[in-house]
Amino acid sequence: MERWEKLERKTAPAIAEDIQGPLSGIRVLLNGSVVAAPFAATMLSDFGAEVIALERPKVGGDTARAQKPQITEGEKHISGSWMQNARNKLSFTLETNFNKVPESKEIFLSLIKECDVWIENMVWIEKLGITDEMLMEVNPRLIICHVSGFGTPKFGGEERYLNRACYDPLAQAESGWCLLQGFPDKPPYYAQQYIGDYLSGLFAVNGILMALRVVEKTGKGQIIDSTLCESYMRVMDDNYTLWSQAGIQKQRQGIKQATYQPAGIFPTKDGKYINLGAYGKGAYEKVMKGFGFDLEKYSYEAAGGSEEALQSDLGKELDQKFADYFMEHDSKEAIDILIDNRIGAAVIKNCEDVMNEEHWKDRGDWVTYEDQTLGKEVTAFGFAPKMSETPGKVWRGAPRLGQDTEAVMKKLLGYSQEEIDAFKGRGIID
Repeated sequence: MERWEKLERKTAPAIAEDIQGPLSGIRVLLNGSVVAAPFAATMLSDFGAEVIALERPKVGGDTARAQKPQITEGEKHISGSWMQNARNKLSFTLETNFNKVPESKEIFLSLIKECDVWIENMVWIEKLGITDEMLMEVNPRLIICHVSGFGTPKFGGEERYLNRACYDPLAQAESGWCLLQGFPDKPPYYAQQYIGDYLSGLFAVNGILMALRVVEKTGKGQIIDSTLCESYMRVMDDNYTLWSQAGIQKQRQGIKQATYQPAGIFPTKDGKYINLGAYGKGAYEKVMKGFGFDLEKYSYEAAGGSEEALQSDLGKELDQKFADYFMEHDSKEAIDILIDNRIGAAVIKNCEDVMNEEHWKDRGDWVTYEDQTLGKEVTAFGFAPKMSETPGKVWRGAPRLGQDTEAVMKKLLGYSQEEIDAFKGRGIID
């Protein structure tokens, strides 16, 4: 009988016993790096799940630790991304090439026996000697969540596609999202800040929560396949239906709307920018009255409500009036008028602006906790969504590499100190 077969399930949380939240009692094992899969795990850990992040010690752990730019404290350094996204996790070091290190496989399967969810974005798991079928045999209640660029074979697809390397801008290109970004007279652009990684992480969380509900009802686990490309495709609004039904292919239009005004990004007197979208006749008339423009001369039908109106001499004249107005007023003057008239508009802000905004402060969006690598207090974004009875909570900052290896080995898997020391001596754990 294998060691994992003798294990009795230990109630979560077993390592950090003060973890609370709506997902308290759920244990998650993460084999992932950089953004998508780790973010999914963070969303679960922020709301009470006990998350064990498995990191390879010989390569320095999750590559997100080394992402630039780095925050430094003396000789210690760590990425801001790690500080934000790795909080509330346990760091467990293990060499995961099970074909070369059989003992690693035994430890890994023991972890699988103790977990409710396994999240991975390694893609090449079978090369390490891992299969979904093997894990389901160890733990029939297990929820397996694969996060990738193009998908896994179980759900179909061409092998050549499934084996392709992928990162966020490539997914934007493949999904059609990229074609819509930028200006019509310039090459397509792509959105910054790993939007697809975060989207696919959120879709993964959604699938996991639904699968947990099924486990409660049936006792049976299942496999989830969340991809960067399909996450973009799912939020493409009407693009595919317009194409399939009418042959309409949307194109990038820059910062202006083609069919109504005022809409777009306008520079202001104080060097800032306002993003404004006054869609529909009611909104149009509110803006015109708020700015004191002649609504009789520049009627919605003649100057603001259609592509023809915008391209007319009157429409172009009105567009220039809007541009002049913003350049004659600072951003606060203009935004106050827009907000007072309930027009959808916002000043384009930098991080300092956002973090100093009293509205977000009052909602408790900024939290402080101690980063475990630097040993210093950091400020980061808190929790979304907000929950009245079981809010998110930071019980610990992002962990040092291997910070919890011994605790997991002893408390969860039942290994002795002698066995742990032997594994460390052979470089299997750190």
